Parts: sequence; structure tokens; C-alpha cells
Amino acid sequence: MSTRAKVATGGVVAGVILLWLLPLWAALLVMVGVPAAAYLLLDPSQRRRLNRVTRKQLGR
Repeated sequence: MSTRAKVATGGVVAGVILLWLLPLWAALLVMVGVPAAAYLLLDPSQRRRLNRVTRKQLGR
């Protein structure tokens, strides 16, 4: 299994556990808020690099 598949599987499992343990609004806040906060904590140069890499992969 590729690294991306492992990360995606882990994300789905974490989301299901959050939905089971927390109310819907709190689980959605965590699932959307954590990646958004992580992106905002990047330096501008890191954001540009991340955007450039994802665009190249989408063009494949």
C-alpha cells in the first residue's frame, strides 16, 4: 500500500472515530479546522512550494 493510501485510510478512520465520539458539528470542526490551521502555519515559501507540487501532480 502506498504512503498516500495509508494516510487516506488513517484520515477516514480518524474521521469515523470523531463522528462516533463527538457531536457532528464538533467532529466537522476538527476535520476541517486542523488541516486549515496546518496550512496557515506554513511559511509563504512553503505554501508556494505546496501549491506548485499539487498543481504538477494534478496535471499528470
